[in-house]
Amino acid sequence: MLRIFGSPFRLILYGALFRLSRRNFMRADAMKNYEHILEVASVVVAEHGVDASLRDIARRAGVGLGTLYRHFPTREALLEALLRSSFDEFTTKARELETADSPDNALVSWLRDVVAFTGNYQGVVDVMMAAKEDPESALHASCVTMRTAGTRLLARAQAEGLARTDMDGDDLFSLAAALAWLSNQPSSAPRAEHLFSIIVSAILTN
Repeated sequence: MLRIFGSPFRLILYGALFRLSRRNFMRADAMKNYEHILEVASVVVAEHGVDASLRDIARRAGVGLGTLYRHFPTREALLEALLRSSFDEFTTKARELETADSPDNALVSWLRDVVAFTGNYQGVVDVMMAAKEDPESALHASCVTMRTAGTRLLARAQAEGLARTDMDGDDLFSLAAALAWLSNQPSSAPRAEHLFSIIVSAILTN
């Protein structure tokens, strides 16, 4: 009796294991494609800005346009995936800096990193500013969380009397966006550090 039922049972078991392994392989392969597309998109967007051709991204990633759209149905979905991890890193860094010895230096360090990153992608400032005001945007949550983290750094510096008290997190976010936008302008790029210093001196009280 065991021989009668054993063989079909083994076939069913092997079939189930094969389907499971195949499904896991497909998931791993899809994740590999996802990560590869993001890596290529990061380079292309840095070269051509947020309006970079999705077809060009797919071509350089070596995948079909349909594959790209399966992972990223819209341009904003691609940008959200591309920017979210960096925005989350800025949020994490801000939280770590909340315990730094110098609240003013912590604020400036965080602001400098945000401006430098944002300035790497032409057009991302417009996307960020729009997303901050649009709860339906895929980037809204990341932008708001990052702004909130920066606001806490500003509030700590203000509480220590190191930063002016007539500004808030929205002002800080807008100044970062303005500096990033200026760094992308050919006429202003050479003076980006000087302009950053002017803004910082206007924020800090010491």
